Amino acid sequence: MSSGARLYGRIQWRRNDGLGGLFVVLALFAFVYVILFPGILGLNAASKFVQGWFPTALVAAAETIVMLTGGIDLSVGAMVSLGSVVAASTMQGPLGLFGGVLATLALGGVVGAAVGAFVAIGRYPAIIVTLAFSFVLRGVALLLMPRPGGFVPASLSDFLAGVYPTTAALLVLLVVLWKLFQATPLGAGLIAVGDNAEGAYRSGVNVAAARLSAYVASGALQACAGLYMAAQTGSGDPLIGEPMTLAAISAAVLGGVGFLGGQGAMRGALAGSLLMSILINVMFFLRLPLVAQYIMQGLIIVVTIALPSVRAAFRRMR
Repeated sequence: MSSGARLYGRIQWRRNDGLGGLFVVLALFAFVYVILFPGILGLNAASKFVQGWFPTALVAAAETIVMLTGGIDLSVGAMVSLGSVVAASTMQGPLGLFGGVLATLALGGVVGAAVGAFVAIGRYPAIIVTLAFSFVLRGVALLLMPRPGGFVPASLSDFLAGVYPTTAALLVLLVVLWKLFQATPLGAGLIAVGDNAEGAYRSGVNVAAARLSAYVASGALQACAGLYMAAQTGSGDPLIGEPMTLAAISAAVLGGVGFLGGQGAMRGALAGSLLMSILINVMFFLRLPLVAQYIMQGLIIVVTIALPSVRAAFRRMR
């Protein structure tokens, strides 16, 4: 093995530091889930589970990209809803299936670019800009489609949410594309900007371009989540993305992504989103009341986040 490969391996291993607690809790609840529902090991059941996890994984990835730059996106849910509405509204018109897909993804990229321009070029606080955009996007979604409706071709629904393992392949593709993006100067600069914007600028990184690219990629992923949820339900829904903002932030934080930027990894955010999906299924099989489910989710998230700090405290006491 070359010295470069060994160095890369050590760097990647260090980036897992702090995720041990998450992986332990994830393994524990995955084991409980298999005990409660042994059928999950079958190909069909596993495929259905991944389909349920997929939208949360997408928005977690979208939020992570923004948080790595030191920002935060509170418009995730509204963009998912608008993506769902646009997908269901355009596919039954002259654009057709492929035109509707392209229009939805393009919309996400354009909205992301607009948000990124305010944050990266205008230097407005991301929390204020994305909160304002969440109201705008929610209003546009309700204006276009006041109630669930529209049309999504059955062929698209079958392809994305049918018997095919399409979602698993798309998740693998997402990870591969993220790895390739990180290998580019822009991708490396994205994380450097979140860690130390001044230092990144002095090193020749185009700070504005790095931040702008993060919001464009995030917006496209959010729109993709809306498109997928429209395919799942067979129609558009102007409110379907409402829970997704909190889910995206929770999954990212669970995965060790810091609010100040430059800290965390995509693998952690995806693992956090997977844990949240497993939790929901486990509590469903345990038939816990809704109130108990909320309490359990909150407690488990707090414990999982606290584990690295507890481990570090024990290390200092030795």
